[in-house]
Amino acid sequence: MTDQPRPPYGEPADPRRPDPQAPVVPGAPAAGPSRADDPGSWDDTRTYEPVTAPRTDWSSRAWSEPSSSAPAWQPPIDRPQPVRVERSPRRGSVAGPVLLASILSATLASGGTLAALTASGALDRETAPAPSASGQTVADRQPVAIEESSAVISAAEAVGPAVVRIEVQGAGGNVLGGEIPSRGVGSGVIYDANGWIVTNRHVIEGSDELSVELKDGRQYPGRVYGVDTLTDLAIVKIDVREEDDAFPAAEIGDSSELKVGQLVIAIGSPLGTYSNSVTSGIVSATGRSITVEDGTRLDNLIQTDAAINPGNSGGPLIDAAGNVIGINTAVATDSNGIGFAIPINIARPIAQQAVAGKKLARPFIGISYVDVNVQRAQKLDLPVKDGAFIAILDNNEAVTDEDPVVDGGPAEQAGIEPRDIVVSIEGQPIDAEHPLNAVLTQFAPGQMVTLQILRDGNRQNVQLTLGTRPAAE
Repeated sequence: MTDQPRPPYGEPADPRRPDPQAPVVPGAPAAGPSRADDPGSWDDTRTYEPVTAPRTDWSSRAWSEPSSSAPAWQPPIDRPQPVRVERSPRRGSVAGPVLLASILSATLASGGTLAALTASGALDRETAPAPSASGQTVADRQPVAIEESSAVISAAEAVGPAVVRIEVQGAGGNVLGGEIPSRGVGSGVIYDANGWIVTNRHVIEGSDELSVELKDGRQYPGRVYGVDTLTDLAIVKIDVREEDDAFPAAEIGDSSELKVGQLVIAIGSPLGTYSNSVTSGIVSATGRSITVEDGTRLDNLIQTDAAINPGNSGGPLIDAAGNVIGINTAVATDSNGIGFAIPINIARPIAQQAVAGKKLARPFIGISYVDVNVQRAQKLDLPVKDGAFIAILDNNEAVTDEDPVVDGGPAEQAGIEPRDIVVSIEGQPIDAEHPLNAVLTQFAPGQMVTLQILRDGNRQNVQLTLGTRPAAE
């Protein structure tokens, strides 16, 4: 369609102005519209019969004289021409019908699609974020971070009141090789509402007096009830005053259910100054062993990347539900934030002994043994690569003639012999991550357990009543 101006609606065309596209010659017959100019009908082919004789009044009237009426015919204004469809097939090009069919099809298709999208509301919805390679969108991943943060907050609020600051008066020591603040400050967690506190042995070792401060600022004198000879654990007791309610005790979990990668939270007093500080991380590994400065070996530890500083020692390691699953015990020297905790399943037996008013003690079997590994199994021609080999070795890793079974001890009474290999206790395998001493800490003296041993290549079960190894006071 051309951009030719049109006269306003209702205003007659001026016959005195010749159309530049169709000049009119006076006295000449007017040309009628051709077939191409007639829109015709969709169903029929029409023809237009032009006027056979010229208008007589055109020749008798000057161009300047006004016209009493509009001319009978005016040149057509340029406008879009519809495509004609012939009723019967004709010779010639078929481009016109094909083009029309294509236009109609595209129009109907787009109109139908638009109607369907409008009806379904698809055009009103926001574009969904593209999924990642794992199938999760950004919107899906955001709640995970929010939930994790909320879990840390909830767990810290639940356990925080049961975490205490322990200040040692006296010549404190640190068997783990790290530096304890000069005041001898550490952390602990209230295990029982009557004032039984679990902490680290190195926190209270060598102390003359203890001062225990709760999160709410209340302070109590404390006393060492007992220490564990096998692990870096100790029990401290504070007494409830008449005007006080019971102490807030922490919920105790099950460390055997820990999974690598699981969220964990450490609470304590780092550097002895910042009480009830909270750090979080994951379980990096379980069953770790470390040897501290004085040569003491600590087995079956939880490794975590949660920040654990010297003042955090003795504080709880908790899970996302607020259950205590470990007692923070050390920071590996010259390491980048590697912390360790004693599993609560190891601490529980001595804590239960303290609550029951019993003397702290650990079980023992009454044997001398060495851990089995691949190299030792090859050198000694052992049939397994894990376990506890009941024997005494010399400096060259050769078996000596010394009797490794204690006379009259639990092992001898159960019929255990030298060169037997203990492969499990109560179904718990003995291996590098679960050495015999570490597994024994989960049981109490006097408890009957089943040991599976390997003798001359044959496995057999032996029932044994655990003896008592007194703990230091």
